[in-house]
Amino acid sequence: MANHPIPLETVSVTVPEHALEAFEAALSNACQTVGFFLDEATGTWRVEGVKPVGVHESELAASLTLAATVTGIAPELRREATEADGWLVRTYEAFPEQLIGRRFAVRGTHEADPAAPNRITLTLDAGLAFGSGEHGSTRGCLVALETVARRRPRRILDLGTGSGILAMAAARLLNRTVLATDIDPWSVRVAGDNARMNGVGHRVRPVLADGWQDPVVRRGGPYDLVFANILARPLCLMAKDLARHLAPGGTAILAGLLASQARWVLSAHRRQGLRLERMLPQGNWTTLVVQKGVVQKGVVQKGA
Repeated sequence: MANHPIPLETVSVTVPEHALEAFEAALSNACQTVGFFLDEATGTWRVEGVKPVGVHESELAASLTLAATVTGIAPELRREATEADGWLVRTYEAFPEQLIGRRFAVRGTHEADPAAPNRITLTLDAGLAFGSGEHGSTRGCLVALETVARRRPRRILDLGTGSGILAMAAARLLNRTVLATDIDPWSVRVAGDNARMNGVGHRVRPVLADGWQDPVVRRGGPYDLVFANILARPLCLMAKDLARHLAPGGTAILAGLLASQARWVLSAHRRQGLRLERMLPQGNWTTLVVQKGVVQKGVVQKGA
């Protein structure tokens, strides 16, 4: 169980959809758990994070200033005292066991009931790994993994691993080693802890790395399968590098994007020669499965 300093506080901003990514990233620089929630009546998003009072204040201020500069809006930052016990109870209530697709079950360490039969159960500390608001994107990635598992990919990369859930799922389902990278040292540590807790510490290799800029990531390719559960804008910016380091016939699972952003992200990857294989909606979120063509006798063939 995570030991959180007392007292905690919840910090939040309300922003339009176009500013969601920038302010989610801003709060992530100061908070260990960040969530974002749609107000369907107004079309705005509430972005909130939980952090110890007085900690990472300079990082928060600088990140909010940058987000305001990028988006052109400066929303009010709200603060609310949050008792640690109450926060954990709320987190547990929001994280019941999830049965995903045909193969997976995701549950918190607080769950006492027997695991679901005939499924690969992935156990996470709800206080550490969840609260990101990206349940829909995670679900989409796990469903997509089931659809590409028949290809038996050998070289696998989980780019922006976070809790390590996708790396663990691939390691368990495919019995392969997975390179799991993140730019956040805390996430790398948590992913390693989760992998060991789920019995795949020898299969999941957590590494602190800045995406495709890191030599470790580049040397590990070309990849047969890449997970990139990030956000729409960085996905678009990394499309060229992804295409370069994906093996012929290889598959990329792209997520962390809203349904309204799917065509934008897809267009960026199509320009790099990748084709859409499957689009998987999950509520407000969409997961894209794209594939690189196969070269045969000098001719590029589309993947099966």
